[in-house]
Amino acid sequence: MSILAIILLILLGLVLLLIEFAVIPGVTIAGIGGFLLLGGAVYVAFAEYGTLAGFITLAAVLILAPTMIFYFFKSRTGKKMILQKNIDGKVDLINKEKIVVGDTGKSIGRLAPTGKVKINGETVEAQSTGSFIDHNTEIRVLKIEYNKIIVEPIKK
Repeated sequence: MSILAIILLILLGLVLLLIEFAVIPGVTIAGIGGFLLLGGAVYVAFAEYGTLAGFITLAAVLILAPTMIFYFFKSRTGKKMILQKNIDGKVDLINKEKIVVGDTGKSIGRLAPTGKVKINGETVEAQSTGSFIDHNTEIRVLKIEYNKIIVEPIKK
């Protein structure tokens, strides 16, 4: 096998790896095929041209593959695939002046086990103690954690 065939195996293996990282998510036939072609190129270089050529081919593969992937994701096309924005959202905290333990209200929707409730004119997300609470049921605040209200139905 000629040196041209080894170079073609390396190039095809690199292209398949690039397809694996950029186009097809997960471990697919493209990634496995890319690694097999790169391994085959190194094997052929060792078998046909000896130890020195094999180690040179192995070094080229070990340098070219990560470098190609790194520069692809730094290119304009690669940057379109990467999230560039910072997430600046935050969880709403419960106003502990308006809602306190022991307050009563009504469920707006079914709590299974979480849902919307209206307490002191405020519509908030609440969690039941484990049982389902039907729509329009009177509830009582049992506990207020960082951003969670625990409620129970009021037994009549």
